[in-house]
Amino acid sequence: MTALMDYLQGLVASSGIVASDLAVVMIALLFGLMLVGLVLGQELAFVLGGVGVLVGWLAWGDPGVTIAMTKIYDQMQSYSMVAIPMFVLMANFLTYSKVADGLFESIRYLLGPLKGGLGLAVILVSTVFAATTGIVGASVVTMGMLSLPVLLRSGYKPSLACGMVCAGGSLGILIPPSIMLVSMGSYAEVSVGKIFFAAIVPGLCLSLCYIIYLMVVCHIHPDWGPAMSAEELAEMPLRKRITGSLVNLVPPLLLIIAVLGSIFGGIATPTEAAGVGAFFALILAICYKQFSWKMLYESLMDTAKTTAMVFIILFGAAAFTGVFMSLDGDQIISNWVLGMGIGKWGAFAIMMIIMFILGMFIDWLGIVMIVFPIFLPIMDQFGFDRLWLVAVSATLLQTCFMTPPFGFALFYVKGILPGNIKIQEVYKGVIPFIIIICIVTALCAVFPPLVTWLPGLLAA
Repeated sequence: MTALMDYLQGLVASSGIVASDLAVVMIALLFGLMLVGLVLGQELAFVLGGVGVLVGWLAWGDPGVTIAMTKIYDQMQSYSMVAIPMFVLMANFLTYSKVADGLFESIRYLLGPLKGGLGLAVILVSTVFAATTGIVGASVVTMGMLSLPVLLRSGYKPSLACGMVCAGGSLGILIPPSIMLVSMGSYAEVSVGKIFFAAIVPGLCLSLCYIIYLMVVCHIHPDWGPAMSAEELAEMPLRKRITGSLVNLVPPLLLIIAVLGSIFGGIATPTEAAGVGAFFALILAICYKQFSWKMLYESLMDTAKTTAMVFIILFGAAAFTGVFMSLDGDQIISNWVLGMGIGKWGAFAIMMIIMFILGMFIDWLGIVMIVFPIFLPIMDQFGFDRLWLVAVSATLLQTCFMTPPFGFALFYVKGILPGNIKIQEVYKGVIPFIIIICIVTALCAVFPPLVTWLPGLLAA
């Protein structure tokens, strides 16, 4: 392998290409090899890291490898990254504590008399649960196992039921606390606390739009989301539905206040608040009588696996980005885009389209690590606010969990469904929600205060 790399390096050195042209060749090779690796089905972390090291070696020899390793070391020094395992641990504790179970049971009876009422309960509980988890897997699987059997048994159209669970569960990665927002903020060098608050309104707007869509579609097609029968409603008196909903809402609200309130009040940093959230979630598991040593062990193991997956992608992407930036790739691509004469909004539209297309094939972390190094410098030259840009990007990245063929939420839901319901039903169900995400993203782009208002209060 070393002999092959020495040969390739010598071939490049003897080609007679001038320095500026060599940088272009190396950048093309960097992205070309990345695409080849992804098409061959290799793991994203090893594709990015391996390509970064290889191209760094070809460009500069041993110093090129040093550049890649230095960027990885810099990523390891990021204090905000400590929040990721804490938020993942918090999500695992909450999943095992079954906090969402009682809340969903009460709200589904409370909204049951309405057409589409069970669907509204799914979105509402998903929104509350999203503000206490931070990872999509926990939200989608928990809500899917809670609601899909009930929805299908109640006569809901399978595609609609699947779509609402995918969409509601995916809110867990946008509504803070979120490991995606922590990663994006750290990479874009924007305050994680401000990004948390920048994402709240877009997340709630998505939830509201999902609710409006369900109400409209179930009014037009009552058989798609029938109301609960009088016999079912009689099982829980109205007073018990109301009191049950309020009582079961208290624990997650306390957790939200403990995490986001401590950040907003300046009492704790996001990293410190993550530790508080994990501890509070453990207390909830004990109070709900779900704690056991087995539960603790499984929560810690799941956290270790998820954290390792996120970090290894971050480290591979850091090597890739370090070589790309050292080749002046950001400046070369910026000059190329600026020379196209498409203006700031044209460049912004290209960035969003690329992110949407990539979301069909790779996860959010890979998209961020590929797109941000290219487009953040371009957006800076056009004068875009990085906080706003990151929040809008995070809103659009909701689609990457639901866009066929590789959206994670699609397969989480399919794993819960009965065998007679095909994956095509899940695909059909998510399409309206993907359209809603694109509309809300456009609204956040056209009306920046939807994103910047809350962080402005934090700064004040």
